[in-house]
Amino acid sequence: MSLADTALIVIDAQESFRQRPYWSDADTAAYFDRQQALIDGARQAGIAVVQIFHVEPAGVFALDSGFVKALAPLRVEADAVFHKTRHSALVGSGLDVWLTEHGIRRLLISGIRTEQCCETTTRHASDLGYAVDFVSEATLTFAMRDAHGRDWSAAEIKARSELVLDQRFARIATVAQALAGPAQRQAA
Repeated sequence: MSLADTALIVIDAQESFRQRPYWSDADTAAYFDRQQALIDGARQAGIAVVQIFHVEPAGVFALDSGFVKALAPLRVEADAVFHKTRHSALVGSGLDVWLTEHGIRRLLISGIRTEQCCETTTRHASDLGYAVDFVSEATLTFAMRDAHGRDWSAAEIKARSELVLDQRFARIATVAQALAGPAQRQAA
């Protein structure tokens, strides 16, 4: 595999999330820094950048809401943009066709939310035979409460996603590792 057959997938990094009651600025500075570094690094390396937006018929994820746009302050110059209505970016969006047409075999997964659309897309891509780097530091999520009343921090949720994905569905990678070529990846 090479950088030419690699695509960066930026999932749901959209203003819609800022409108949700669970939105928190707690981890956004680190996320914006790492996500932008990944986007900029991909551009410099000649890696295709694909932007995914989640859309729904009504509410803050509806196209006419005005919130289905890149989350500020991110700057994304995408080679392709797709809209999805499911958790996996590979279901019904046309992304799978675009990846095949462009000879893409390796995906760098980033975006919002770590344990939902990013993790689901990672699992789906792996099952379809893609090599996947899950760039956890370039994902964002928010604290949650489970059915038993336990509060999970965003850091705990990210750690859980890394645990269940690592070496099963993806390689957990830093921005630098994800942007490295295949030879450098194996030496790292």
